[in-house]
Amino acid sequence: MANNDDNKWVMIEREFDASIETIWDMWTDPNLFQKWYGPKGAKIPVAEMDVTVGGHRKICMEMQRGDQTMQMWFTGEYKEINAPTKLVYTESMCDPDGNLLSPASLGMPPGQPEVTEIIVELTEKNGKTNMKMIHIGVPAASPGAGGWGMAFDKMAALLE
Repeated sequence: MANNDDNKWVMIEREFDASIETIWDMWTDPNLFQKWYGPKGAKIPVAEMDVTVGGHRKICMEMQRGDQTMQMWFTGEYKEINAPTKLVYTESMCDPDGNLLSPASLGMPPGQPEVTEIIVELTEKNGKTNMKMIHIGVPAASPGAGGWGMAFDKMAALLE
């Protein structure tokens, strides 16, 4: 990990009653990723994922706020792929064309990193999969951390 400051990253561990291959597919198959990613109420209308080292990803997350639809776009690059046990990719905010946007330009508080890193590690035991996800650059007590928790609840519900 590039940053050992506990306040600058979130780590979530979950056990799923599913094979390691199934959980790997949840992270790497765009159609499955769209079904669980994002907090409760979020939709993922776009999930472009070239799951190869150096490959890019572009994700659109939509949330309804009253009668308005808010969109957030994310892009990143796959840094490490060891199927089905480890996935590492970067994530940055972007516009719909994939051009990077600074967090400050989107009204986020000062000090937010422009590039974050997600590390997913999977292990299987007795037909169940333990998933450890670390998101470097997202503080443990942030809304982003809460969003990951809700996303993993959605993943678990899909597997029932």
